[in-house]
Amino acid sequence: MNNFPKLFEPIQLGNITVKNRIFMPPVSTNLCDHGYITDALVDHYATRAKGGVGLIITEVTVVEPIYTYLPGDISIADDSYIEGWKKLADAVHKYDSKIMPQLFHPAFMAYPLPGTPQLIAPSNVGPYYARQAPRPVTVEELQVIIKQFGQAAKRAQIAGCDGVEVHAAHAHGLLGGFLTPLYNKRTDEYGGDINARLRLTLEVIQEIRKQCGEDFIIDVRISGDEYSDGGLNINDMIYVCKQLEKNGVNFIHVSGGNTIKRASSMPAPGTKQGSHCLLSEEIKKYVNIPISTVGRINEAWIAEELLENNKADICMMGRANLCDSEFANKAFAGQTDDIRPCIGCGRCLTGVMFGKPIGCTVNPAVENSYIAPSDEKKNVLIVGGGPAGLEAAYVCKKRGHNVVLCEKENELGGLLRLAAIPIAKQDLAKVIKFMVRRLKKENVDIRLNTEVTNEMIENEFKDYTILCTTGAKSKEIEAFKVFKNTMTADDILSGKKYPGKNIVIIGGGSVGCETADYLAPLINDMFPANRKVTILEMTNALMPGEGGAAKSVLTRRLMEKGVRIEMNAKVTGVSESEIYFEQEGVTHTIKNADTLVFAVGYTPVPLNIQNATFIGDCEKIGNLQDAITNAYKATINL
Repeated sequence: MNNFPKLFEPIQLGNITVKNRIFMPPVSTNLCDHGYITDALVDHYATRAKGGVGLIITEVTVVEPIYTYLPGDISIADDSYIEGWKKLADAVHKYDSKIMPQLFHPAFMAYPLPGTPQLIAPSNVGPYYARQAPRPVTVEELQVIIKQFGQAAKRAQIAGCDGVEVHAAHAHGLLGGFLTPLYNKRTDEYGGDINARLRLTLEVIQEIRKQCGEDFIIDVRISGDEYSDGGLNINDMIYVCKQLEKNGVNFIHVSGGNTIKRASSMPAPGTKQGSHCLLSEEIKKYVNIPISTVGRINEAWIAEELLENNKADICMMGRANLCDSEFANKAFAGQTDDIRPCIGCGRCLTGVMFGKPIGCTVNPAVENSYIAPSDEKKNVLIVGGGPAGLEAAYVCKKRGHNVVLCEKENELGGLLRLAAIPIAKQDLAKVIKFMVRRLKKENVDIRLNTEVTNEMIENEFKDYTILCTTGAKSKEIEAFKVFKNTMTADDILSGKKYPGKNIVIIGGGSVGCETADYLAPLINDMFPANRKVTILEMTNALMPGEGGAAKSVLTRRLMEKGVRIEMNAKVTGVSESEIYFEQEGVTHTIKNADTLVFAVGYTPVPLNIQNATFIGDCEKIGNLQDAITNAYKATINL
């Protein structure tokens, strides 16, 4: 029985039928080799096609050879790339899925590799993300670029692709830059009013249709609203979409926001699912071609709701299909509890921006989730039931080993249970539930309230391979515990201790900021019951090592709530009633605090056992992705 009838209903795009309405939008992977498609990239998309996705739009694909967007992205700038594209298209078509490259010219967003000429832009406006000052592109250069888009689309068609997406969203790249009034200040035929700013995109579409004919899908990705003063709004984009339809576009991919306003286009964790659905719903009223929506659509129920409620005709689901390549198949079978939950953290792309291959916090095997059975069956003891222990136990069991997992507490999850407590972190609870469910389905021997001793190791577990995943504990600064009321952030999140009304948190990392967010009033209205919260961070940056939408949204929320944030503030001393910190050579005193909270990191808690392999935080402090990935790597060949 199909539990999601609208989601798995076929849809007609021009002359091509797509088997369902789960589409995968562009997500950069860094899996290419100087623009050429690799076997790793073929496997990446083929795995999602095998998992049931109806149509895949690849990551950014550059149409000309001069400007690079990200060094690991794809190119289709000349005929030498066709062979790789054919291999990719064939691999995806094997599973009755469709595939389209996203055609893109990075312009002012290009990565200035050595030898790259001055970047181009609609005008001499230096966009926020431009890595160097751009110059206005000439009309003559635009005519060449238009042809290059058409030639790139033709190559994709020759390779067997089903169509192309034209990227004109997010005030991003050449076409998005020309469309937005934020960047396009031209006074020639490509600037000024909305028709002139849209002209370049329409000419690109016309050239693609001219070269590829009617039996070829063309979709355009737009921002239905840039959510920014001076930017495109929904009224503009209803008009734009009408013009796109008149010019032969087969469907429209409605996103939102732009690259200037962080978290506007790629929503942060904890924000609503279907983040741009009000835009797609409104645009859908005024055009007759299919409309897709995108933005934190992580679960099958919300995708079905969006379609049932006429918010869109298609759901673009990127991070969900990265997190679980079998998302579509599991949803169709009604096995939603077995879908690996995407937490929306954005780490899949954070690493890509630093040159790493695409990854996932929750899925340590983005490219290949197959776990091969071991030739030698072993007895394995996992000590600790946090995320590293849960992952290690699952992989070991799938490899065919006899697994016993011992946890000294009465509940599994470790520190991940506390991490789910702060605002917008609730999806972490789904991760624990998923990981525990897997172990129970595999009949892993789970023993709660069981603290492993050396006597147990010498007797019951004498011949076992021992994996220690006992995690870490919060650090405290002993000299500062003379203050009248001290506690760790974990003490607060676990409910072991209760803070007062005027709180100072030492440490502006993720834990300190999330705890401040948890304690601060939901609205900064000076209500007498509101807590006052101060963060003292000794460096010049909050949440170092974090990036993207989550960091941006949390920082803004702290400021809106009135949390006092002091950077470059080193705590130099504490008395019973006062806290002293130095900032730019000046010593400051906080006199009215009633609670001092330590959020200064963690220290490993390894079990004192010989011949054990230490995994996760008990070996080296890291984040959730580190814990799960390290556990996977330590056990996949055990």
